[in-house]
Amino acid sequence: MSKVQGGMKCVKYLLLVFNFIFWLSGSLVLAVGLWLRFDPDTANLLAENDAPEHFFIAVYILIGAGGVMMLVGFFGCFGAVRESQCLLGSFFACLLVIFGAEVAAGVFGFLNKDKIIQDVQNYYQSSMKNDNGTAIVTMYHNVLECCGSESSPSSGLCTAEGPVMDCNTAIEEFFNEKLFIIGYVGIGIAGIMIIGMIFSMVLCCAIRNSREVI
Repeated sequence: MSKVQGGMKCVKYLLLVFNFIFWLSGSLVLAVGLWLRFDPDTANLLAENDAPEHFFIAVYILIGAGGVMMLVGFFGCFGAVRESQCLLGSFFACLLVIFGAEVAAGVFGFLNKDKIIQDVQNYYQSSMKNDNGTAIVTMYHNVLECCGSESSPSSGLCTAEGPVMDCNTAIEEFFNEKLFIIGYVGIGIAGIMIIGMIFSMVLCCAIRNSREVI
């Protein structure tokens, strides 16, 4: 009986430590999501009403996941302290739902990565052809330090002297970097959640076994 109680306390404290780390991770994910959403460069490139929104959809999923992680982390700590099978089961279910959402979001982002980049490139190209798009084109040139494209040169709107990067290439590199950040954060979240689900189930089983022994 003492071994069971000792093992349960060990798992309980491990779960408390995990949930604190999980809560901090949620704070970090939320901070990264807010940074990607309000990053001056990204916000400027996609500030117009007719700009593509696919990138921000992935960012909003990240922000939502971070907020839910913070809430679930607190929920898991409370369940571990109370040694409640119901709360721990609910904690496990929440982690499973978030994990499923993360996988779905990751698949969505991976499948739509090229589309996001192509939409932004098309938006830039259409702005170049639009007489009212001079301000948008100039903003892209300033932010990305590029000028025109192979199919649509716009030397008259270049802001730098000498050879500069093709804007289609600059857009691809810029958004690839941002999407990789989202991907890496998502992978980190998935790994943390798997550990949390294991701890919650182990503690839940330990609580049940200790009550059966008693």
